[in-house]
Amino acid sequence: MPPLDMSGRKTSFFEFWPVWLMYVPVVIFWILLAIRYRSLSLPLIANPAIPLSGMVGVAKSAVFETAGNKARECILPWCIYEVVAGSVEEQYSSVLEILQAHNLALPIVGKPDFGCRGVGVKLINSGKELRDYLVSFPVGGSIQFQKLSEWDAEAGVFYVRDPESNIGEITSLTLKYTPYVVGDGISTLAELIAADPRAGNLQHLYYERHECQWRKVIPEGEPYRLAFAASHSRGAIFRDASYLIDIKLTQSLDRVFDDIPGYFYGRLDIKFEDVESLKLGKKFDIIEINGASSESINIWDRNTNLLVAIRTLLQQYHTLFKIGHINRKDGYEPPGLIQLFKAWRYENDLVKKYPCND
Repeated sequence: MPPLDMSGRKTSFFEFWPVWLMYVPVVIFWILLAIRYRSLSLPLIANPAIPLSGMVGVAKSAVFETAGNKARECILPWCIYEVVAGSVEEQYSSVLEILQAHNLALPIVGKPDFGCRGVGVKLINSGKELRDYLVSFPVGGSIQFQKLSEWDAEAGVFYVRDPESNIGEITSLTLKYTPYVVGDGISTLAELIAADPRAGNLQHLYYERHECQWRKVIPEGEPYRLAFAASHSRGAIFRDASYLIDIKLTQSLDRVFDDIPGYFYGRLDIKFEDVESLKLGKKFDIIEINGASSESINIWDRNTNLLVAIRTLLQQYHTLFKIGHINRKDGYEPPGLIQLFKAWRYENDLVKKYPCND
């Protein structure tokens, strides 16, 4: 990763506004587009490969399951465990069997298969941590266990393709930095966070997940990671890296999505070795493929203007309607909004029960 520049402003003034406030213009624009295209739910067929185009209430693994062998070469191996009632030891043994069957082992990443914004994502290093994760997970929920990438560098890459073309476009590329503080052997974690120019303004994001370490003195020179999931809502730092968009990376993603029929719009979260390899479309792992509700996360760069951020969101939803319109002409029928509401309610109920993040 390029060195993180922390000079200048630490956050944009709207970066941590309530989500609903940022999306008020989107709702108004959606209604206007619905009138123009004669359908309120047209975006829900933009990605016919997955239910509701991946808008909400859709498993993270849904896109993975539709991928062919070529595409799976770029996706970090995963497996799904359905949480059932029973003793933790029974569940622990079942998970180990499933992991072994998929050639997976600890350390591993655990994440809710239904969810968004990094909720419930944990790095699981030991048997004890796996047991604790299983105990904290709601019965009836699904866990996606995924191999831990050998690379730490991470980016969000937004990819769009016209259904009538075999060539896509990367519309944004954003580097994702996970925040940390460094111990001095004197200060507690709480004091280190409070003294950090950015983290000090986001203590509410870190307290719950680090409560048990809040008064601990961090040894001198020891880095302490504040977030594992590189999600903006969890405190991750995003930097617009559109300068890294390269035709070779686009062509590499074209080959991936040639093998995922019916996927035309969304954001890939990827791990990569270094930026030069990323530009060449080499040495990267796909850890998640997000659908219709995914954001072009360059809007959360501290230097992004509010009007630019809103315009980016509006352009995204205009693109969704245009792709949905093309797919409707090809015979796909938009689902009803009741189906969308039920999916949202299902996911929302589960999210409230997920364990705290790392």
